[in-house]
Amino acid sequence: MPPKPLKIPTTGNPIISIIIPVYNKSIYTFKCLSRLADINNESLLFEVIVVDDCSIDDTQQMLTSIEGIRIVNNSQNLGFIESCNRGAKAAQGQYLVFLNNDTVPKANCFQELLKTYKLQPDAGLVGAKLLYPDGKLQEAGGIIWNDASGWNYGRLEDPNKPEYSYLREVDYCSGACIMVPKTIFEELGGFDTHYKPAYAEDSDLAFQIRQAGYKVFYQPLAEVIHFEGITSGTDVTSGVKKYQVINQGKFWQKWADVLKTHGTPEDNPYLEKERRVKKRILVIDACPLTPDQDAGSLKICNYIKIFQSLSYKVTFVPDNLLYFDDYTRDLQRIGVECLYWPYVKSIASHLKDYGKYYDIVFLSRPNIVEKHINCVRQYCPQARVVYDTADLHYIREQRQAAIENNPRLATKAMQTKVLELTAARNVDCTIVVSPVEQKILLAENPKLNVKVISAAHEVYGSKVPFQERKDILFIGGFQHIPNVDAVIYFTREIFPLIKNQESNIKFFIIGSKPPQEVMELASDDIIVTGYVQDLSYYFNQCRMSVVPLRYGAGIKGKIITSLSYGLPIVGTSLACEGMELEHGVNALITDQPLEFAKAVTHLHSDEKLWNKLSANGLEKMANCYSIEAAKTAFKDLFGGFENI
Repeated sequence: MPPKPLKIPTTGNPIISIIIPVYNKSIYTFKCLSRLADINNESLLFEVIVVDDCSIDDTQQMLTSIEGIRIVNNSQNLGFIESCNRGAKAAQGQYLVFLNNDTVPKANCFQELLKTYKLQPDAGLVGAKLLYPDGKLQEAGGIIWNDASGWNYGRLEDPNKPEYSYLREVDYCSGACIMVPKTIFEELGGFDTHYKPAYAEDSDLAFQIRQAGYKVFYQPLAEVIHFEGITSGTDVTSGVKKYQVINQGKFWQKWADVLKTHGTPEDNPYLEKERRVKKRILVIDACPLTPDQDAGSLKICNYIKIFQSLSYKVTFVPDNLLYFDDYTRDLQRIGVECLYWPYVKSIASHLKDYGKYYDIVFLSRPNIVEKHINCVRQYCPQARVVYDTADLHYIREQRQAAIENNPRLATKAMQTKVLELTAARNVDCTIVVSPVEQKILLAENPKLNVKVISAAHEVYGSKVPFQERKDILFIGGFQHIPNVDAVIYFTREIFPLIKNQESNIKFFIIGSKPPQEVMELASDDIIVTGYVQDLSYYFNQCRMSVVPLRYGAGIKGKIITSLSYGLPIVGTSLACEGMELEHGVNALITDQPLEFAKAVTHLHSDEKLWNKLSANGLEKMANCYSIEAAKTAFKDLFGGFENI
């Protein structure tokens, strides 16, 4: 049976145009095109343009047998650069991908390149991680030294090492797989034909793009296998390959002034690989961040984005050194260097080798300070140390002990108090989430440097009017014990009173890892959803969020999330502590079960009150708990460090 004809599912209205210049090597070209057919799941609209540079093997015959590609035939041999430029002129997509024919792109390669432009609006060129067929790293972005020689960073290393696995600005990316917006490519006049037939055109394009005010990024989540040397060989003394040496001289002459700021091949590649980084911050937390599962992780993730917006290169390491699949990759995708086992044996070993480069070390939670403060002080001599309390744990434990009449927990709370006060004393600044906690700490030790920086959250706004909503919700991760207590208390003591007045009302309990005692609350009117990936559905369906906490501390992420959607809340005074919410203005606040139930039923039926609380809650959110509010606070804090 003859082989099934190759058909690539392309489109006439592409987002990206994949341009493949070819000269002979038909087997490799066919393998590349076959891979494009395999990995396109119709989630990305693209076209494929193959520019045949007068091949003398069976390339032309092979190409004409493939469905879905556009073929541009050169009338004479033009070389790589002019073939790429011809392909670009024929392209219809918004983004151009220049892809060597001796490559095999991995799944989602082009999606990751494209996504980078959405994450980095000032991106001008994005290149992929290049791998050898045996799995070793070929290039994780390129370094150009001051003599115009290039270095494939990470060559022959393990491609999964942390230093090769996060988005970063680079000098250039090899043209085997790069993406460029068509408008920018045309604005710059395409690849410079000064370098024809080939070599140095990719690094020159990167330098031109940077000169035009854009950035050049290496995106490691876009992976391509590259059969290096297949197209032009490896002998730099003959054939097209000889232009690698010739064009290095041309490149140096053109960019000599810029290259004066670059180091020599003997300099430290750790610094040269990201020469535009001037400030570095290390963030240490207990475990990998899971922002879709708990408010604490979401807060730190948003802090990290703020640090980046303040021009800090961010390195994140969980105390357990765990690589946590998509969660780790989500940070790497946006440019966070994530450290993990087995490449990092311990945080102490990393600090010993790299601690001198950090300007700030950000430690989240008191036990993290206790465990690492001595190493930080020893190996990070220039770094300012910031301790993020998350909340005052000992206050929460004291309150829980009182509710449960638990002497053992009361004793533990006193031990936690010593731990937290010691942590605050040993750092340069302690961050708390509310003036209430600031006052508590300063009452214990007036010499402490305590700043209030609350949670940072996106403001989504209300999308659905009152009349199209119904029911109530509770949101919270159930690894946090106060949430377990709150929903059990609410369903037993308050919800029956609500049902007496509103028989059709339903209660949605939303949050990851609900224990058996919470699962057992489920009924026709009480829906325990467990983890929900997209919360917007519930926040735009329900009429309110209830926050019946009986103990806890700090600012409550569940309230901030609710306010960010314009969803009014009914909460206890403890739940609203430190947030300066006003009863009847931007929230309903009450502690007694009967009054709580009355507040819920009143709000559920009063459109005027609902609209008032929704609008005022959004205003409170924007002024106090938005990303911009937290950014201003961190800018002031870090600016103070720089001025010392």
